[in-house]
Amino acid sequence: MFGIGGGAVRIPLLNLAGLPLLSAFGINLFIVPFSSLVGAVSQRENVDRGIAFYLIVGGIFGAIIGAFLAGLIPTLVLAFVFFALSIVIVLGIFLDRIVPAFAHKINLTPKSVFASSFFLSLIGAIRGGSAGSLFPAFLKAIGCDIHKAIATSLCVTIFTCIGAASVFWSRGDIIWLPAIFVLIGSMIGARLGSSISLKTKSIWLEVGLGILVVTLALITVYKAL
Repeated sequence: MFGIGGGAVRIPLLNLAGLPLLSAFGINLFIVPFSSLVGAVSQRENVDRGIAFYLIVGGIFGAIIGAFLAGLIPTLVLAFVFFALSIVIVLGIFLDRIVPAFAHKINLTPKSVFASSFFLSLIGAIRGGSAGSLFPAFLKAIGCDIHKAIATSLCVTIFTCIGAASVFWSRGDIIWLPAIFVLIGSMIGARLGSSISLKTKSIWLEVGLGILVVTLALITVYKAL
């Protein structure tokens, strides 16, 4: 409905429903590759194959390390990290103004693309999600057309989330029965949300998104206290 990955909403709701925060992270990462695959296939002509490889390799390393670190960080700290990055998502509308201020300092080489993807995916995995809210802004800042930025981001998050989800799975954080139901519910919800979005004014979507994400993030912190 709001045009973002569902993790900002899915993770707090799973935690509120009684699942441990790490299980909510793991289930969310299990879901993302399926939704990203659908989007990437439909937009495959717009994927920037020239940089996708370096983004994927750097992103996988960052996501795996981030997922590993998430298992070592206390739940309360993870909750505050989730809250802080949820605020970043709400302020995401300004990212295309903030990132370009630094973008001209980036020498666009395979190494810099690898490093940027590593960092973004590391942050995303510690938060229990993909870097799908950050990749499009970064790619747009370094000169990608918005359509290429979105398509390339979808392609990259398929692989980064599989890498992170494998770490959560190896620790036993993914509870499979809830995961299957969440997958089915997410696919149905995405379809309904898209239909509602087309009939809703942009301003109400933005206001609704901001209130929803911040409220759920605060609930996550409250549950961790």
